[in-house]
Amino acid sequence: MTWLNRKVIGAIFTTLFIISLALPLEAQEKKTIEMKGTDDLQFSVEEIIAKPGQEITIKLTTVSNLPKQAMAHNVVVLAAEADASAVANASARASENEYIAPDMTDQMIAYTGMAGGGETVEVTFKAPQKPGEYEYICTFPGHYAGGMTGKLIVN
Repeated sequence: MTWLNRKVIGAIFTTLFIISLALPLEAQEKKTIEMKGTDDLQFSVEEIIAKPGQEITIKLTTVSNLPKQAMAHNVVVLAAEADASAVANASARASENEYIAPDMTDQMIAYTGMAGGGETVEVTFKAPQKPGEYEYICTFPGHYAGGMTGKLIVN
């Protein structure tokens, strides 16, 4: 093997090594989701796709002319094993805590505060490492029951 061949082979291995180090960084790309919550009890984004461990920022803006006490929205991303109905029901009684039940936060991956008409709230979190579907809901009274849900799909 000549000196030049060794240099070329060495350069190839070095390049492959550097590329292999960069591959895990793909999951580190930040994702920002901008969504709206409406008087129709819908999120404008009903599905978010992310990679395991990916940093996600959800920005939620409420579109409503109603007062905040009558119509506000949040986003609560639930753990895989969470009981969405139980979280929604308990949180609906937690008005003093922006409709987040303190005893249910162990079933939540992330959550925002409440946004009234024209307001925007946001939360940044890392997608779970385990691939799967994770539900997100609005916990303002009646909104989960009204169908205000979406899915975070990690794959």
